[in-house]
Amino acid sequence: MDRSNWELLLLRSCFLILLIALTAFFRPFGLPIVAAGFAGLCLGLLANLLERRVRRAGLKSVIGGFAGLLLGTTAGLLVVSILNSETSSRETGQFFRLAAPLLGGYIGLVVGIAKSESINLDSLGLSPELLASSTKKILDTSVLIDGRIADVAESGFLDGRLLVPEFVLHELQLVADSPDSAKRNRGRRGLDVVQRLQGTPRVKLQVSAQDFPGARDVDLKLIELAKAQGAKIVTNDFNLNKLAQVQGVDVLNINELANALKPIVLPGEVMRVFILKEGKEHNQGVAYLDDGTMVVVDNARRLISKTVEITVTSVLQTTAGKMIFGKYDEREHRNFGSGNITNTASAGMGQG
Repeated sequence: MDRSNWELLLLRSCFLILLIALTAFFRPFGLPIVAAGFAGLCLGLLANLLERRVRRAGLKSVIGGFAGLLLGTTAGLLVVSILNSETSSRETGQFFRLAAPLLGGYIGLVVGIAKSESINLDSLGLSPELLASSTKKILDTSVLIDGRIADVAESGFLDGRLLVPEFVLHELQLVADSPDSAKRNRGRRGLDVVQRLQGTPRVKLQVSAQDFPGARDVDLKLIELAKAQGAKIVTNDFNLNKLAQVQGVDVLNINELANALKPIVLPGEVMRVFILKEGKEHNQGVAYLDDGTMVVVDNARRLISKTVEITVTSVLQTTAGKMIFGKYDEREHRNFGSGNITNTASAGMGQG
């Protein structure tokens, strides 16, 4: 548990103890001291439960919480001002004079935080950029191993604070200590990316010690951490992406970003590709663009290890990425080649 959670736990405990002490000392409604203390405990637990349900981090939450605290305390003081001491015992009246502002302020605080999303920051003179820059982003294991997140962060397109949980670093360490050389290299690359981000001046990287022992695996811990911090998850894991979206957590998928930045290719365009291997179907060849996009070319099986011009026939967008289909027109290239030969021969005869 990190420092912020310890401070929050201490605040809740102090509030609970204060409420128990007030009820036990003043004994409202003539209750025995034990029953009054128990009533204060129940009231404090109810208030803490309400606070845990509606607590939310962020600039809007701070403004909403402050406004709610002010209104709630004011309402509590109004209740105190209209108390009639003649109809209440001295102990009960004194209890409500202290407890009403306290309860009103506390409930106003948490309700103000819960309703903070309806606050218009533009009307308060606060720029949306200020709000966006305060958003935290949690990096998962897959995006650190992938490594492209470092380039995105260095380019300035990823603002706000980046969080790397300790349980993610532990998982990277396990991968780096694997006896399999491929896994070991991936784990070490993920740790190197963390060090690279720490050394980037424009990046604010923080290692979070907050853990969730009740969660079964790392993905569930990431989702719980994102909920607790009001943060987004940065990943390229398809399953984590879907699971987080189902639970209402925002996700930034690096693969989706890469697909969005791929050049647009339209059917009918001509492009040059290097045929790398055979395709699955008859007489097909397979090529790859610089960004990793697969290009399936008809009539190109015998052109392996050659660079040719093809005509794009269709483009298929899938969840795994983009695929381009094209064809190599052998007749067109044969006519083009014959024309060159003919022109060269004619030029030679003319010179003779």
